[in-house]
Amino acid sequence: MGFEENRARRPFYGFIMIYQYFRHRRLLRQTERTLQKLSKEQLRDIGLTPDDLSRRK
Repeated sequence: MGFEENRARRPFYGFIMIYQYFRHRRLLRQTERTLQKLSKEQLRDIGLTPDDLSRRK
């Protein structure tokens, strides 16, 4: 059996998936914090209401 046959195809794929999950969650939290800082008028300008933000949680 040669080296290539015995080697894992994606040895760090699990770590990459975990990293991507936590990165995605961090970006979502960052977006939520930014949107919560906006006033009602600013939210209305982008097509959202304060109720939309509270439904997200």
